[in-house]
Order: sequence, then structure tokens, then C-alpha cells
Amino acid sequence: MIRRIAFALMALTFATGAQAEDKPAKIALDWATYNPVSVALKAKGFLDDDLKKDGVPVEWVKSGGSNVSIGFLNAGKIDFGSTAGAAALVGKIDGAAIKAVYVYSKPEWTALVVKPDSPIKSIADLKGKRIAAARGTDPHIFLTRALTENGLLPTDVTVVVMAHANGKAAMEAGDVDAWAGLDPMMAETEVNGTGRLLFRAPDFNTYGVLNVSMAFAEKYPLMVKRVLAAYEQARLWSIAHPDELTALMMEATGMPKAVVAKQLGERTDLKDPVVGPKVRATILAAGVVLQKVGAVPDKVDMAATLDALLDASFLPKAKQ
Repeated sequence: MIRRIAFALMALTFATGAQAEDKPAKIALDWATYNPVSVALKAKGFLDDDLKKDGVPVEWVKSGGSNVSIGFLNAGKIDFGSTAGAAALVGKIDGAAIKAVYVYSKPEWTALVVKPDSPIKSIADLKGKRIAAARGTDPHIFLTRALTENGLLPTDVTVVVMAHANGKAAMEAGDVDAWAGLDPMMAETEVNGTGRLLFRAPDFNTYGVLNVSMAFAEKYPLMVKRVLAAYEQARLWSIAHPDELTALMMEATGMPKAVVAKQLGERTDLKDPVVGPKVRATILAAGVVLQKVGAVPDKVDMAATLDALLDASFLPKAKQ
């Protein structure tokens, strides 16, 4: 099924090159170490090579987190941005004019992390503690779910808002009691012995989704399909070349093989690119929790907002 999708997309890529749709002056995409497929796509040049024949350059912008990517999309700095699914939903609620059109991974990229010698042994022990988290990201949403589904409220802790890397450093230095972690930095703390995973819940991690600005999608729908065709090349290449992907990620992150191997080998699933029912259910569950704790207004129709966000029409329907 996956290969049929890829072949269909590639056929579309070659077929649409000569069609009459207006061309953008350039296409800007983010790349991020939490999105290994983007690292492969940038390094292998699949999209750059495809668009070169039409004279459309590709601009790559590094993103440090879902909140950063949403900010870039809102500001028009990028046309495509990679985020967690729940973060994309929160962005949509906050007014981001985006569509989530592709799944680049099913990750377990976040958990709650403490120092190895921390006396904190359970979620209950976090009451009254300081926890670092990047607001509006999957780790922040994960933290909210971890607390609420284990008997605490977000108000029972102090969330110290800071970027992922700063949160890691603060946890390691003891400036905060815990950190809502993000791979590959989270894996680095495990490998280096500077962090211990306090709480894991793989199903709380929402899918990694590629978002496109609605303005771009409405004006250049064929270009969106070509970008996804290139993403499919990169995703399938990544699955077929795990050692080379590891090397690319080591270069992108500056981290040793053991760290990258833990992120890719233990906590990253690249098998299904379709924005489908499982993706919707996982993101909706996160949104419902956020609404219950007051992080999202009661007036928001969560299901309708999510349906307005998710758009599988740019990928061909898989034939069973």
C-alpha cells in the first residue's frame, strides 16, 4: 500500500511539471531534528531537484520546535512547517491559517525527565515542583495530560516556559525539578546519564504532521502535491537506508550515534504518511484534555476545528 502511494505521487510529480498552474517565486520549508524525514529531504535534495526544472528554488529554515514552526507559518516565513499534531490543533484554535496534510512520523518523542538522582519517583511527587516546557508544543501538551490523568492539575505545578534546549539545560543544572523533554535531546540525557525518564506514555505523543499555509495550498495545490511527493521519496529512502539516515541525523544534531540510534531505532515510526482516523483520534484526545483543564476555551468546537485542520486530499487515497 505504502509503495503504491509513493509511485502514484511520483507519477504525479512528473505529470504536473508542465501544467499551467502559477508558480511561486520560491518554496520555503522548515527542517527540524524532531522530523528526521525533513533532514533526509534537505540532504538528499529530492524536492530541490524536482523544482529546479521549473525554476522554483527551495529555501530551508531550521525550526526549534512546533511553536517556532507555527510562528514561522503565521509570519509567512515558511510555506510548510513540521509540528506535533496537537500543537497544530492549538495553532489552528489560536488562528493559524494552516492545513495538516501529511504525517512524517509516529513518534514517542516526549516524556517527563528528571535528574538521575532526583527524589521524584512519580507524577504525584511533582506537586509543587517547577517543570520546564516549551509552550504550545507536544511536550507541553504531554505534561498537561500526564498531570491530569494522574490526579494533578496544571495549577499544582509551576510551568517554567523555555525553549526545549534551555529546558534540558535547566533540568540538568537543577534549576527546575523536571523537564518535558524532546528527542533527540531527551535521548542525549539518557545516554549521557544526565537524565532519567520519570513518566512515559507513548499514546500521549501526537503524530508528527506537515502543515501548509492555507494561502499557499489554495493558490498552488499542485505544488503541495509535489512537495508531498518529495516527502514520500525521503520517507521511503529513510526506511530503506537506516544507517545513512542515522549519519545524517548525527551531522544535523551534532550528537553521537548512540543518541540518534535511540531516537530513530526505539522511538520513531515512519511507516504511515496518511492523515487518517488514528491520527485524528489521537489529536482529538489531546485537545479534549486541554479543554477540560481550561487551556482551550469551552466555546471551541474541538472536533470541527480538527476537521478543518486535517486534509488528506493532497495524498492519493490508498487502494487496499
